[in-house]
Amino acid sequence: MSGDSLGKLFKISNWGESHGKAIGVVIEGCPPLFELSEKDIQFDLDRRLPGQSEVTTPRKELDKVEILSGVFNGRTTGAPISLIIFNKDFKKEDYKEISKIFRPSHSDFTYEKKYGIRDPFGGGRASARLTAGNVAAGAIAKKILKNKFGTDIIAYVKKIKDIEIDIDPDSVSKRGVESNIVRCPNNKIADQMINLIKKAQADGDSLGGVIECIAKNVPAGLGEPIFDKLDADLAKAMMAINATKGFEIGSGFEGVKLYGSQHNDPFYIKGKKILTKTNNSGGVQGGISNGMPIVFRVAFKPTSTIQKNQQSVDSKGKEIELEAKGRHDPCVLPRAVPIVEGMAALVLCDHYLRFRAQCGENGN
Repeated sequence: MSGDSLGKLFKISNWGESHGKAIGVVIEGCPPLFELSEKDIQFDLDRRLPGQSEVTTPRKELDKVEILSGVFNGRTTGAPISLIIFNKDFKKEDYKEISKIFRPSHSDFTYEKKYGIRDPFGGGRASARLTAGNVAAGAIAKKILKNKFGTDIIAYVKKIKDIEIDIDPDSVSKRGVESNIVRCPNNKIADQMINLIKKAQADGDSLGGVIECIAKNVPAGLGEPIFDKLDADLAKAMMAINATKGFEIGSGFEGVKLYGSQHNDPFYIKGKKILTKTNNSGGVQGGISNGMPIVFRVAFKPTSTIQKNQQSVDSKGKEIELEAKGRHDPCVLPRAVPIVEGMAALVLCDHYLRFRAQCGENGN
């Protein structure tokens, strides 16, 4: 079995390599008669583009998506939707040196040990370039959720290294996130982050950080106990993104500092809705959404490929020093924002369709 697919009813299968002819995704389970065009997908792909700013990789790809199947006269047919993005900007010569050397903390070693072969050009199948297909599929999931429930999914850069923004997730707007190139909804803190990234870039180094995400207007009842809990599936989806090393939802690890009397979210009635006064649960209780905003955070490690001398080993087992070349993000977080949003949308859309199949359109 391969790990190229995600979801059960809204299912995606990702394919391609970083420097192959094309990359793409196949989506199964999209409801029919749903209006869809390339324009609906392109917006989020443009937010993920390489070469979009001075703090991202200089690789130039337009990432123009084409719909190959599953749409007729501007509406989905219920058949699998196939999306393709052609690769244009190849520089395979940048990777000749590392084709026989294992980059520290990269997938080079583990891929070769598992398969006995690897594609060294841009990381091949292990490249973050493959997230473009997931973002494209996530854009479709976003539109379904928006049309059905008015769901908004907003991710933003909360922390880079030790520079952090303290903000109520519910107050964050998409406009605020997109107001600067680092996608932090505070321009003063964003400037500090940008300067730090530029310094690391000039030093041939890299940085990590944390992305926070909030999903508003998510209906109660999404999630499948015991092993397909909504928060468990969100964790799996986020940890499937390149360079992720941690996931927490609601209070997360900070919750261990509280007593139960402090951490519990008291219920109250507003109109005809049952809400909670606090949201330490992060919108999920018992693995099922409770109708409150879903709030979670994802930790990203510093980019593995850096232009500093590092001790490594080659494929023949000889110790060697490596100073990697190529075009790489000094910090993946600004471009990872739409990836986090897209992966969250895929999980929520899949669980919505599973809820509908089991409980009917309106549930209990």
